[in-house]
Amino acid sequence: MVWSKLKQNLESFLCPELVGRVEYRATSYHYLPDKLGRCYITVDKNEVLNMSDTNALIRCYQTEQEIKNNPDIDIPITEEDINEVRRDSFNQIPEDRLKVVARNRKISTYAKELLEAQAILLRSDFYDAAKRFLTMPIDDCLKSNEILLNIFALVDRRVGKRRLMNLEEQMSLKHPIVQYFYKLRIDSLGL
Repeated sequence: MVWSKLKQNLESFLCPELVGRVEYRATSYHYLPDKLGRCYITVDKNEVLNMSDTNALIRCYQTEQEIKNNPDIDIPITEEDINEVRRDSFNQIPEDRLKVVARNRKISTYAKELLEAQAILLRSDFYDAAKRFLTMPIDDCLKSNEILLNIFALVDRRVGKRRLMNLEEQMSLKHPIVQYFYKLRIDSLGL
């Protein structure tokens, strides 16, 4: 989906109190060979959440290296993990390398989860979450552990006062940026 259409769809779900206050933005630097860019969310023209590929990719690589080089971290590889690698590679990877590839995949997954917990997200994470948000039920977005799905759902017009009030305890356990958007929505309703 083209960014302008995705942005239009996302902003069409904003609650009336936050229209014009919350904006979704994306930039792409076409003159760079890898066309890196960033997505960000602004509230009252102030950037509150930034998803930049350049910083996040470097942090992701560093985190992966830290996990690989830490002897105290044991990453169990199951037969299912090895079979998944075998299937994905169409049996092109030699048997002695399957375990290494499966371990590296798990390390990448763990590194990504660590970065997401720290709200270090990629531009592609924003696009993926936005597309899923547009097709998922709002309750699933609110219950999700993903920061962006929670944010999209909290500023959604389909979430009413009663549901917001019932979410107070659940939101206290979420990431601080999710709590920020919860408070923003509560304050915008005057609750």
